[in-house]
Amino acid sequence: MTSETMVRWRVPAGWLFGLLALWFAEPTGAYLIVGVSVAAIGEALRLWASGYLEKDRRLATAGPYAWTRNPLYLGSFFVGVGFTLATGRVVLLFLLVALFAAVYIPVMKREATRLEASFPGDYSLYAARVPLLIPRAPREESAPGERFSWSQVWVNREPVTLLGLVLVVVILWAKLRLLGS
Repeated sequence: MTSETMVRWRVPAGWLFGLLALWFAEPTGAYLIVGVSVAAIGEALRLWASGYLEKDRRLATAGPYAWTRNPLYLGSFFVGVGFTLATGRVVLLFLLVALFAAVYIPVMKREATRLEASFPGDYSLYAARVPLLIPRAPREESAPGERFSWSQVWVNREPVTLLGLVLVVVILWAKLRLLGS
């Protein structure tokens, strides 16, 4: 598949995986607690990143973007791992990791190319000091003037994601109650 296809299908593929995971879920209290905790960490990272991201207007380099060039995707990974754990079907973790690698690695590379074209020179310097996905402590101070903004979180529609995550927790909790685990 081309990276263009990956970009187009990443969200529907994630929804399909999520719906299948919910269908086959056999949550237990322990898996639900651990999974929701991991997913909450991922969503917290996504919220933090959304408050710094002004898509196509400015190269985000502060906050979580000082640690990794793709904090939204890293947060999504933790959300996926958390909810996969919460289903009680640990075997689905292997499928999630494979799906994430197949979809998001090409997407991140494509976005790097696009950002280099949009922010020539600036992106190269940024990419040279900040890793693609696996976080590393920043070696220097963040760019002056970049601050977290709750209004930017809303512009980036992250509350919609948060609402979806709450819905998934409710579904898994209801399934747990119905299964009597």
